[in-house]
Amino acid sequence: MIVIENLTKRYGDLVAVNDVSFVARPGSVTGFLGPNGAGKSTAMRMMTGLTPPTAGRALVLGRPYKQLPNPGRHVGVMLDASAQHPGRTGREVLRLAAIQMGVGRAAVDASLDRVGLTSKEAGRRVRNYSLGMRQRLGLASALMGDPQVLILDEPANGLDPQGIHWMRGLLRGFADQGGTVLLSSHLLHEVQIIADELVMIGNGRIVAIGSKEELLDSHGTRVRSLDDTALHAALSAAGFGVRHDGTVLVAEATPEQVGRVALDARIVLTELRTSGSEGLEEMFLQLTAAHAREGSAA
Repeated sequence: MIVIENLTKRYGDLVAVNDVSFVARPGSVTGFLGPNGAGKSTAMRMMTGLTPPTAGRALVLGRPYKQLPNPGRHVGVMLDASAQHPGRTGREVLRLAAIQMGVGRAAVDASLDRVGLTSKEAGRRVRNYSLGMRQRLGLASALMGDPQVLILDEPANGLDPQGIHWMRGLLRGFADQGGTVLLSSHLLHEVQIIADELVMIGNGRIVAIGSKEELLDSHGTRVRSLDDTALHAALSAAGFGVRHDGTVLVAEATPEQVGRVALDARIVLTELRTSGSEGLEEMFLQLTAAHAREGSAA
């Protein structure tokens, strides 16, 4: 379990992380989301003892990370897959990690096999690895000590679709066996598939927190009909909030409630669904719009 209590980090007048509190529980994958510069990486560095907090605390398995005995045996961390010695082979990187954790050489082979790196690939210098291979190597190191908790920053970065599918299964299986996963990623569709809980921050503050289902359901039901004007009026008359979102109506109601209103009003629906594959992305953009870094379109 990871418990974050009022975590704050200031750099002079800049508040990078501002009074953040949440819990990542065993048996679940928690998606930790936010735009660039929102404070995600700083928060994760505080969780893993790399950056001291200005205020608040981060507990991993009931203790600050630095107080864990042999932390690699309890917490698997991957914050920057590119931060690996380029002159060493993948196997050498893992052997050093195994020595530090006090695990045998068999753990190296087991970790390589677990992340799908072949013996030939493990013998290559890290400088010759693709980004996706470095991600697999980083995951192998994080999993080496058979930890109870994983803290991962952008683990799918550089993976191809097959690799992303593999990673999804790996992390889902880890959580289903009772592990705790805290996952930061810009691949919102993948987070939507795998995450149980979501924590979204903007400008260092939490802007949304809760189960994936609660947050996406609260985002509304998307609906189209043969007469959207009449449906809008019927939903409003029934007491549901409703807005027009470009091409569809978004109602603050469940699909069943929207369907019943349409049936009573004898309006034919042509589309009815909760937030689909774009649901998390849409919610993310709306909640973090004030904190996003944008450029002009060419």
